[in-house]
Amino acid sequence: MSTAGPAHRVQSAVVEYGYPQGHLGHLTTEEEAAFQNFKVLCAEKGYYKPGNGDDIDPTHEDATLLRFLRARRFVVLDAWKQFQDTEDWRKANQLDQLYETIDLEHFEETRRLYPQWTGRRDRRGIPVYVFEVKHLNSKTMAAYEKSAVKTKTKASTDNKTSPKLLRLFALYENLVRFVMPLCTAMTDRDHPRTPITQSNNIVDISGVGLKQFWNLRTHMQDASTLATAHYPETLDRIFIIGAPSFFPTVWGWIKKWFDPITTSKIFIISHSDMQKTLEAFIDPANIPVKYGGKLDFHFGDMPKLDPAYKDVLTFENETKNFPHGPMYWIHGKDNKEMEALAVGTIDGKERKDKVCVVKKLLAVDADVISAQAMNGHAKLHQETLGEDLAMVPTAAPSVANTEAETNTNVTVTAPAEQVPAAEPLMKVDVQEGDLVPASRPEPVTFVTASEGLNTLSLNEKTGNVPNGNAHAGESKAAETPAALGN
Repeated sequence: MSTAGPAHRVQSAVVEYGYPQGHLGHLTTEEEAAFQNFKVLCAEKGYYKPGNGDDIDPTHEDATLLRFLRARRFVVLDAWKQFQDTEDWRKANQLDQLYETIDLEHFEETRRLYPQWTGRRDRRGIPVYVFEVKHLNSKTMAAYEKSAVKTKTKASTDNKTSPKLLRLFALYENLVRFVMPLCTAMTDRDHPRTPITQSNNIVDISGVGLKQFWNLRTHMQDASTLATAHYPETLDRIFIIGAPSFFPTVWGWIKKWFDPITTSKIFIISHSDMQKTLEAFIDPANIPVKYGGKLDFHFGDMPKLDPAYKDVLTFENETKNFPHGPMYWIHGKDNKEMEALAVGTIDGKERKDKVCVVKKLLAVDADVISAQAMNGHAKLHQETLGEDLAMVPTAAPSVANTEAETNTNVTVTAPAEQVPAAEPLMKVDVQEGDLVPASRPEPVTFVTASEGLNTLSLNEKTGNVPNGNAHAGESKAAETPAALGN
């Protein structure tokens, strides 16, 4: 394998399910059989109730169930065990209630510290998040832990999961209940009938010293373990940027937190190759300026919405933007639209405000639609659609039914329909079982730096080499990490 290329992709012992493989509309015969068997098993155990296609909705969407199957390589019994553990954990900690009644100030305090949605998507329509780790310093984390103990919400917990982690998982709820359904509703992408159930993360570790990594190790390990267990297959890619010279040492800790599937999704990028690598996956218009793109987004900002959203979003307020705090979607008129509700608690009072409406429209015959590149996606010409419209998949992630109670996560799911996908807008190759842009860099092994612990500084504020390059030329020791953890 070549050792040249802009990205060092961590190697894994498993073959990855690259989107859209393993997703609705793209299952093999064996995978479809496993999927049906999985639903039958979950129903027999009392953890899943299928809908009747009329007035009774299923308790879980097909897209959600498939995440557990992909995480367990479509081994039904393994997927069932993980699904059962997750449902028990969610019930014990009242995750729906936590998300819908959390105090807005507490939610925003957490949002400002952890991965944040930029309001943009990659070339396939998958949401792009940014995470600057340097903000999780010892002073900030101490204040956050103190605040987390006093989190205001109507949810009760089993006291086995720490308050600071439960707050973090309120952000995961925002991903699966708000961001993913919105991205699914956008049809300006390849495979518009396939629900979006994953995210991309640009993880910036520049300015993080060895001491800070060490101080964060327990928290990050606990967070990664629970996220892997209870929000499986919500990650598409991790782009690690600004890796310091001592990163191979830190890698020795980190790789134990993940499983081989997640390992295969990690790209470690040098500063000089950052822009080229990111642009292979994300249009420059959707990459923050800080990372070589054109998007005026800074860590801590609210999402800077993709201009394409204006074609499907109708806001209730004059700001024409999303408010702070948790939100989720409910089905609207005849299931042809969905409404965003802003929830949470302000000064002890619960809110449930309608924010906007999204038209869930998709052309019946994708072959007759002309498309053009627009902001990194395919823009459907509205004049070609006429009145022949159909809904996007009703298995879109986490859209609650209008009639459902607030603290439930019930969705309308129709049987997945096999629909011929439109031709890709860009040239693609197959790499390691993954359909990717032909311009994607060739993945290579991660070469460790030669520095040992004796030469490393414990300064929490420093430790980065000038160009952020983590692979130090001719190293005396090289390894191929075989496992990271999910």
